[in-house]
Amino acid sequence: MNIRVGMGFDVHRLVEGRDLWIGGIKIDHRLGLLGHSDADVLIHAICDALLGAANMRDIGYHFPDTAAETDGMDSKIILKKTVELIATKGYRLVNIDSTICAERPKMNPHIPQMQQTLAKVIGCDPDQISIKATTTERLGFTGREEGISAYAVVLIEK
Repeated sequence: MNIRVGMGFDVHRLVEGRDLWIGGIKIDHRLGLLGHSDADVLIHAICDALLGAANMRDIGYHFPDTAAETDGMDSKIILKKTVELIATKGYRLVNIDSTICAERPKMNPHIPQMQQTLAKVIGCDPDQISIKATTTERLGFTGREEGISAYAVVLIEK
């Protein structure tokens, strides 16, 4: 069996006038994340981890923020296409371990729905997707509520 690990990271600025999409779900909050697509930091970190594990560059290479077709794109589409991309090399997901860093809104109540949503897009069991949430104890840009970041580690197998 050929197994590989990949790591991903993403960050987006919080702004007024945008919806907040994290983990494939819309979360009610007064601010949203700024980005070319829907700026879903968790999905973007997962995609980078998947692509890295398969040695297929990064999300910006496959879904550039200069392309008209990715403007405002639902990140669940990016995730589905990323899973299809790694499958062209014979890989499939074993598991995801991820962390969302945000002061507010609180992520823990939304994690089960995120797991269900991501599992449906990927075509896996929700138990293969670990999502944790933390704050930065009011330190840095996250602590000042200027942005949200996410980290993801994935294991894939051929």
